[in-house]
Amino acid sequence: MAKKKNKTNGAEAEAPVALINARLIDPASGLDEPGGLLVDDGVIADLGAHLRRNAPDGAQVVDCGGNVLCPGLIDMIVFAGEPGFEHRETLATASRAAAAGGVTTIICMPDTDPVIDDAALVDYIERRARDTAVVHVHPMAAVTKGLKGEEMTEIGLLKEAGAVAFTNGKSSISNARVMRRVLTYTRDFGAVVVHNTEDPDLADAGVMHEGEISSRLGLPGIPCSAESIMVERDLRLVDLTGGRYHAAQISCGTSIEAIARAKARGLPVTCGISINHLTLNENDIGSYRTFFKLRPPLRPESDRVAGVKGLAAGDIDVIVSGHDPMDADAKRRPFAEAEDGAVGLETLLPAALSLYHNGHIELPALLRAMTTNPADILGLPGGRLEKGAIADLILVDLDLPWIVDPDLLRSKSKNTPFDESKLQGRVLRTMVAGQTVYNYAGAS
Repeated sequence: MAKKKNKTNGAEAEAPVALINARLIDPASGLDEPGGLLVDDGVIADLGAHLRRNAPDGAQVVDCGGNVLCPGLIDMIVFAGEPGFEHRETLATASRAAAAGGVTTIICMPDTDPVIDDAALVDYIERRARDTAVVHVHPMAAVTKGLKGEEMTEIGLLKEAGAVAFTNGKSSISNARVMRRVLTYTRDFGAVVVHNTEDPDLADAGVMHEGEISSRLGLPGIPCSAESIMVERDLRLVDLTGGRYHAAQISCGTSIEAIARAKARGLPVTCGISINHLTLNENDIGSYRTFFKLRPPLRPESDRVAGVKGLAAGDIDVIVSGHDPMDADAKRRPFAEAEDGAVGLETLLPAALSLYHNGHIELPALLRAMTTNPADILGLPGGRLEKGAIADLILVDLDLPWIVDPDLLRSKSKNTPFDESKLQGRVLRTMVAGQTVYNYAGAS
């Protein structure tokens, strides 16, 4: 970034950056128009049509070539691996993958070793991220000790330490009494519970969706009821306690219907869905392809379509990558024995853009589910284009075609279900607090 002399002390200071000739999209306000944007001292100093062709004197100029300039993405579900699973991913590698995918804020899950259930560990993640990450990193804290679903953690201390939300990670809290207590305590601290919605007894040893295909493959299945029963129970507890609740990754049409009814009643509930469940279905498993073994499992096409319609209708609030890196040894096993999970930080936006290109959802609404909505749910800055807002920005070529090559992904693990997929749309530039942290080869 260009430098300028500080008039008061002569020290070097960063010159403003003018991003001109852009298509500005602000999901928060509905803005979608040609224009430009001025970044100064890490924040948005000005934006609008008057900056489309003209930059202020002394500013570094970036010609956006008519491409989309919008807020950076906020990914609410990221398993970063650190501490304890650095062989799968680190905060450094996850952040570089995030920057390449246009994700300027990642929310780390507490499924680490040790589990993030202590204020000192929240502080560790924040300090480690400051030292190694190129994007914003915020931890979710475990809501029960050791993620065992039995004893609550010190919610007040964890929130004070910097936890942005509370979750039981990949495990559900099956004890309704404990879940009621969790919702009550988090309500008193103004916090949100992000819950995995899967009844562990109904899911049991299931490894994919229960149905015709699982029967044909001879694999134990997980019925949609395992999810919808947990969702229904949680919604009744929200009604009882008034606690804020977010269903982490739903996958079934019946769950979407239940959440829509709860919203209509005014309950403080939101929900998310992974990009995998919006763009893939159980047929993609094919002949036991373990990169498609996910949790929740890929569902039938009817549930995928229900998810897309729910997103377009606003019943689904957030799209996440569900980024869950696994090393080769964890995936190169028989399907039933392979670990669940897929990397997704770099493919989140390009895969989501397929919904826009296919005419299923308008672009501002699609971006809102990955920017404004997660920011509002978690109480984070960012997610919007407005004067004074933090300059977390991405420049996106909506039409640039590319083929996913796992070896070129910046994640340490390469377990992507989009291996060799042809995608349309790519991030050209990523800025975090006004600093360029990723620039696509060939971009200006």
